[in-house]
Amino acid sequence: MTSLVKPNINQLANDTLVMLLAGGQGSRLHELTESRAKPGLEFGGAYRIIDFPLSNCVNSGFKKIGVVTQYKAQSLIRHLVSGWAKFNQNFGEFLELMPASQQTSDDWYRGTADSLFQNIEFIKLVKPKYVLVLSGDHIYKMDYRDMLQKHVDSGADMTVSCIEVPIKEAAGQFGVMNVDANDRIQSFEEKPIHPQGLADAPGYALASMGNYFFNTDFLIEHLQQDALNHQSAHDFGKDIIPKLLHDEQIQAFRFHDPNQYTRPYWRDVGTLDAYWKANMALLGTQPPITLCDSSWPIWSAPSCLPPVKFVSDGSAQKGDVTDSLISTGSVLYPSTIKRSLIFENCKVASDAVIVESILFPNTKIGKEVVIKRAVIDRNCDVPDNMQIGVDVRDDLNRGFRISKDGVVLVTQKMLDKLAERKIAHTATQPVSNIVSLKQQSANISKAAEAKQDRSIMPEETDKHIIQ
Repeated sequence: MTSLVKPNINQLANDTLVMLLAGGQGSRLHELTESRAKPGLEFGGAYRIIDFPLSNCVNSGFKKIGVVTQYKAQSLIRHLVSGWAKFNQNFGEFLELMPASQQTSDDWYRGTADSLFQNIEFIKLVKPKYVLVLSGDHIYKMDYRDMLQKHVDSGADMTVSCIEVPIKEAAGQFGVMNVDANDRIQSFEEKPIHPQGLADAPGYALASMGNYFFNTDFLIEHLQQDALNHQSAHDFGKDIIPKLLHDEQIQAFRFHDPNQYTRPYWRDVGTLDAYWKANMALLGTQPPITLCDSSWPIWSAPSCLPPVKFVSDGSAQKGDVTDSLISTGSVLYPSTIKRSLIFENCKVASDAVIVESILFPNTKIGKEVVIKRAVIDRNCDVPDNMQIGVDVRDDLNRGFRISKDGVVLVTQKMLDKLAERKIAHTATQPVSNIVSLKQQSANISKAAEAKQDRSIMPEETDKHIIQ
């Protein structure tokens, strides 16, 4: 008589195919996602957003991964090729890129469910026992093996990961569910305006994290059914889950912090304010999510840039850098940097003041620049003496974007348009026969610098700028 041996969790993980959905546009991030997909957006001083769910996969032992891309994916694909080509195919490991290739129709991916349906032949080819569907644009650390074990033990056909979030945050933002005493999902509503609170925590709603475990045969069956429904939006939250609740066993997996004392850290960084807050959260003495945990590292593309360089400009002034993350390849002259993230290959000139701000890669900050509560996009060249985040009216007049909570977004396109306006204004001014246009422009620049020096004196900086 042959005894049945229950498979261990590592065997179950090896029988799982991960489909990571990374085709989102991220329109609420405005210009930050104008030329790149949201999962490929820089985060945390040295990473991309997609590095977090991918690191969760690797740390959890899930190494059969398909990454579904669509919207302006060039930067994202380049990052994945350079940073995540570390899987050993000889052991059945892989990371497969899956851009929209119109394999089943002439359409692009029409929704989250359709993105999997158009890759259904790939799923059949791999022949996994389970499929884990992940959203590629959230910041968190999670051991997916816990969710898989819950899925297997419950006997469910589908398991949805969920987390308790304040009702105000859930309203209009997340899919919200209600569960019974055994965590079986009783109802599911996609982004309700007035979410229902939990019985044991009235101020919180149970929100979907956008992560799903499926039995493979079950997933294929319902993807095929959904594809034939011309009334469907072909989306898991809008169509698949509500339909399945009537006839199938759909289980909830509550994402808990291992210490059982606090709610786990999970952030949707879909707005400019949320993105800025999540980055700032990394700078505290006890951040809610740490980047320095050797037991659960966050992997990314390796950097071959030189170490950060602090340069003296020959004056007696010394730089002041506190509570900040500075990435490789950056060069800092004597300046004040507080609670900020500076990505790779940035240059900060003398006497600059940068507070609670994010500088994307390859940014150049001129002399005596003041930046407060701002996000400066990659490849920006901020001219000398410019003030950003100091006066709302000035920022609006310059064409910078200001968020609901007062975070300023600056791109090089905005700076170029501002420079063009200044040139056009100068060109309309009368020029004397004695003074050349070049000399006049220089005089105007000097006058502006002198005026600015009077408005923000060095001794006033701490009082008016640094908080």
